Amino acid sequence: MEKAEAPRALKRFTDTYNKAYRELDPSLAGQVETGPLEAMTAADLKAQHANRPGGNPKFPALELTGARYRIPKQVGWPKFFVADTNSNRDDNRWLFVFTRDSADEPWKAAYLSILSQDEVPDLATDKDGWARPVAVRGPAPRLAVRPDRLSTAYTRYLMTGRGEVFADGQSTSGIRATRKKFLRTPKFWTEYIDTAAQGARYAPVGLRTQDGGALVFFASHHRQKQTMAKGFRPNPDAQIKALMTGEAKRAVTLTRISESAVRVPAKDAADPKVVFLNRLEGVTAAKGE
Repeated sequence: MEKAEAPRALKRFTDTYNKAYRELDPSLAGQVETGPLEAMTAADLKAQHANRPGGNPKFPALELTGARYRIPKQVGWPKFFVADTNSNRDDNRWLFVFTRDSADEPWKAAYLSILSQDEVPDLATDKDGWARPVAVRGPAPRLAVRPDRLSTAYTRYLMTGRGEVFADGQSTSGIRATRKKFLRTPKFWTEYIDTAAQGARYAPVGLRTQDGGALVFFASHHRQKQTMAKGFRPNPDAQIKALMTGEAKRAVTLTRISESAVRVPAKDAADPKVVFLNRLEGVTAAKGE
């Protein structure tokens, strides 16, 4: 790709994103988003539109400034690059992964991760300033974990608690600890099913870091069924109700998708554990029973 394409793609994304949230129109988001980011945004816009059919003309526009573009030199398709930006929402860096499957298609944002200023890894570049992409499939690319195995390893860990891939933290041991509290309570019990993201739409992408590891973005799917005890009835909030099919008489099943940014160490690193830098999760569907 030409380096001049990146700022144009970011501007097109921002302009369309703001229009989508003013009009609360999921189809607009689909013009500039794909993958897990589109799944979350489309569901959010659908729910908001159901509760505000006239749109939200006073939506505070998202502004992205100070962009640093991490563009790999790539042969063939698909291609991707990362826009590392400031935002008017907070003091963090917002990292967008843009992907493109062919020269005839527009660049679309597939992942968003929000990192503090000091969490953004130092990415490796070649002598011409191009970022170094990570091969996400095939032979292990000298990393502690192959990027295409992260989603499977993560969802298996959430389901079983077994595995030595991930470091403890809010997105790993923290989630399991929180879930344990809600498995069975006097009012309800909860079942969880986690599954790996499959297919090109949810393909992971990664960039090499200067320490020999990689910054990798990947997605995963999560379902949660909450069944009420006798005498109690579910009371989902307005956002969930707007996405719900069926009637919530005794149980509600929520379908979620998460997108994560992780630091994957080099294969020979002293500590080979994968560390979560950011994880965003959103409800994409709800079913009442």
